[in-house]
Amino acid sequence: MKKNRSPKGVNLVAVTKYVSNETTKNAVLAGVEHIGENRIEGLLEKKEYLADKNVKWHFIGTLQSRKVKDIINHVDYIHSLDRLSLAKEIQKRADKTISCFVQVNVAEEDSKHGLAVKEVISFVDKLKDYDKIKVVGLMTMAPFTEDESIVRNVFSTLKQLQIDIQNKDLPHAPCEELSMGMSNDYVIAVEEGATFVRIGTDLVGKEF
Repeated sequence: MKKNRSPKGVNLVAVTKYVSNETTKNAVLAGVEHIGENRIEGLLEKKEYLADKNVKWHFIGTLQSRKVKDIINHVDYIHSLDRLSLAKEIQKRADKTISCFVQVNVAEEDSKHGLAVKEVISFVDKLKDYDKIKVVGLMTMAPFTEDESIVRNVFSTLKQLQIDIQNKDLPHAPCEELSMGMSNDYVIAVEEGATFVRIGTDLVGKEF
């Protein structure tokens, strides 16, 4: 089932929370171009270590508004925009336009952050007032389950939501990307249209 596979191709975001600076460097030397961290300290440390390398930096964790000032001018992508208070802080602190993914809790799991599907379009509309934010796409995480139909439904729902936003032709929200899929479900995510997959577990222990 590859009907929704993106013609844009798929970008690998190597999630480096559990690996050393040296291993991260080896991954970059092997061709990895996108590095993702969900800890501010980890991202800043690795970015300094790899200052001479051409890397796109992704913050993929939950971002507290009070922490925005510490990270916002050190990243290329934020994967967890889900509230106006965070958007206001990004607008206030960013020195450049930041590529942001709106986080959607498609499965409405209590353990996960993100907007409900029905809230997303209204939220994206409101972001037009924040010129430091470019909504490049949507992000979600599927439930951890062996039921493939549940996982596929989550990803296909996000894909349809992306199409709905693209059809609005909003200058501030081209919404061309989908950040979805991790080590356990990235194959399904790619089949359903992912353009960024966030892989950590499957990379740990690899020889670069």
